[in-house]
Amino acid sequence: MTRNDIPRSDGNAVEVRGLVKHFGETKALDGVDLDVREGTVLGVLGPNGAGKTTLVRVLSTLIRPDAGSARVAGCDVLTQPRELRRRIGLTGQYASVDEKLAGFENLYMIGRLLDLSRKDARRRAAEMLERFSLTEAAKRPAAQYSGGMRRRLDLAASMIGRPSVLYLDEPTTGLDPRTRNEVWAEVRRMVGEGTTVLLTTQYMEEAEQLADELTVIDRGRVIAGGRVEELKAKIGGRTLQIRPADPAELLRLADAVTRAGLDGIAGATADEAGGVVNVPIVSDAQLTAVVALLGEHGFALAGISTHLPSLDEVFLAVTGQKASATAAQDTPELQEVAA
Repeated sequence: MTRNDIPRSDGNAVEVRGLVKHFGETKALDGVDLDVREGTVLGVLGPNGAGKTTLVRVLSTLIRPDAGSARVAGCDVLTQPRELRRRIGLTGQYASVDEKLAGFENLYMIGRLLDLSRKDARRRAAEMLERFSLTEAAKRPAAQYSGGMRRRLDLAASMIGRPSVLYLDEPTTGLDPRTRNEVWAEVRRMVGEGTTVLLTTQYMEEAEQLADELTVIDRGRVIAGGRVEELKAKIGGRTLQIRPADPAELLRLADAVTRAGLDGIAGATADEAGGVVNVPIVSDAQLTAVVALLGEHGFALAGISTHLPSLDEVFLAVTGQKASATAAQDTPELQEVAA
């Protein structure tokens, strides 16, 4: 079955409703709802033990949920697991290649298991080895590969069948920057060809580079979601950065904003090292008033800009102090992963 033969559902490749999973007394998933649009990347963020890996394992049919429903690539997770597995790719947190086989043999075997012809399996294996810079090591046993090489081989294996939906569970952990960029490039290439990706990551840069939309999970619940810029806007925290043409005017400019009562909640601050005055902005009206004030006082400016909070700041803002409390709940999920 080709990707175009897969049943579609309102433009969503993944649909999850009320998903629940217990490990003893701990709810790893506590009523999770999410949608992943076809041909996009959904980034799933959350502190350790939040339920990210449990979600991936449920959606890849490795474990059964206790309640709720999920459809992936048109297949029901509970009633059509065999059909679903033929349409997905999965890279877990740890490489799972056969170390006794050579790199090429690992990929060729996966291709044949996916019903590729011998010719197509050989061609696809060679193609993926080249894409992940493993061609020179193709005939060496995977046991002789470095950790990064095994990781790249594992990623290649998950992509060899051109899956309709690809799960990447913290795929670049431990990779060097060059290899990480190779992985990102391959993910973008597959998305461009129509693959849908569900990506769990703790790297904010990775989420910003790859994800079309983000979902933040904490204690098994979705606590925020949307596009990166939407999430940044939701928590507010815009900062107006004003760079006077004359650095000697920094303190006078900051004082003028403060005296006018336009310095926001945290107050206007002069960053002498950076040569800017930072003004926390809580409303568009305040922003307009500050700009007007600068003109009234005749300040000559070298530049003015607004900045939204970083994705790291968004993550901390929406999860609050829960991350440290949640870390104590890691064990059930990790035990299930190791099982």
